Amino acid sequence: MDDRTKTERPEAWPGPITRPAPAPPPPEAPPRRGRGRVVALLGLLLIAGVAWWIYQRPQATTQRPSRFGQTPPVATAPVQSGDINVTINALGTVTSLATVTVRSQISGYITRIAFTEGQFVNKGDLLVEIDSRPYQLALSQAEGALKQHQAMLQAAKLDLERYQTLAKTNAIPRQQLDAQVATVQQDEGLIMVDQAQIDTARLNIAYCHIVAPLSGRIGLRQIDQGNYVTANDANGLVVITQLAPISVLFTTAEDNLPPILKRMQGGAVMPVTAFNRNGTQKLATGKLLAFDSQIDTTTGTVKLRAQFDNTDSALFPNQFVNVQLLVDTLSGTEVVPTSAIQRGAPGTFVYVVGEDRKVSVRKVELGPVDGERIAIKSGLKPGERVVTDGADKLRDGIEVTIHEPGAAAPQPSPNPTPGQRNRRQRGGG
Repeated sequence: MDDRTKTERPEAWPGPITRPAPAPPPPEAPPRRGRGRVVALLGLLLIAGVAWWIYQRPQATTQRPSRFGQTPPVATAPVQSGDINVTINALGTVTSLATVTVRSQISGYITRIAFTEGQFVNKGDLLVEIDSRPYQLALSQAEGALKQHQAMLQAAKLDLERYQTLAKTNAIPRQQLDAQVATVQQDEGLIMVDQAQIDTARLNIAYCHIVAPLSGRIGLRQIDQGNYVTANDANGLVVITQLAPISVLFTTAEDNLPPILKRMQGGAVMPVTAFNRNGTQKLATGKLLAFDSQIDTTTGTVKLRAQFDNTDSALFPNQFVNVQLLVDTLSGTEVVPTSAIQRGAPGTFVYVVGEDRKVSVRKVELGPVDGERIAIKSGLKPGERVVTDGADKLRDGIEVTIHEPGAAAPQPSPNPTPGQRNRRQRGGG
């Protein structure tokens, strides 16, 4: 009997034979409930995403919203047909038409100063008086010499008459008659010298009263009462500057000279306006007076002079001003605000708003600028509307919301698209 039989059948059994309980089956693995939930959640998200995409997709009949979430608001202005001024702007310097340094023409002591510094004087007003007594004495001396020589001339003429009578009968030699004729002529010359000395003395007396040679404003005086002045004094007595009328010197490029010449040769009067240094305040209005006879080769510019009445003394010598010269006026041209002009890849263009409120890019050719307006040579027609504000949010073909300048900005749509609603929620409402 093999060992297995021995094991199965023992020699003695203590009791009834019982079989051991069968081993319990291995526990079954729990159901994969976690993985099923994940799959179900992904399915729900996929369905929600598809539904959201279908809901947000624009309809074929609606306008595609812009990248800014809504039709951008813009301000527009109509293209008008009108007149525009062709102007030249330049920087000028106020220059007096006449500046005179008053000097004495004689020597003497100053006895009176009849002006005040900064005073406005008229031509012929008394400025300074010089001691005239030496010249009065010289006048008296010349008048005395004149009387003496007049008496001598009268006596010489009487002798000449007698000599002429005697010469007819050969009572005196011919030489004596000729000498008497020379004596009369000599006395006449002395009288002429005396008369010139009298006129000189009177002129010197007149020079003792120094008057204003022109109307203008007096500067700071260079002398005081009691000073001795001479005729060759370099500093002079005072400077008078003419203020009315006054001129402004300015330069312009040589390319601007042909239209200016054409207008001046036609007899046109070209207005010139002077503004302050900032260009914010109008100071005076005048006219173009003249231009230089040659062009500065170093700068390629030519000098021009404009004249102003300056009755209110708004312009002051050596003052810097902004000058605007009106060369011509274009009539019946298309005009738009300068804010409508855009510059980019197409060149110079504007945004034109159509009747369907869609904008289109329109290339234009610019003309002269007049303040806040600019002329359009080609590209636009009267009545069209161009965008003047809000152009930075535009592109060709986009729909816009038009509002007038100063009006309240358009409110968001009460029924926004889902994309707009999501952006508002992300932005805090």
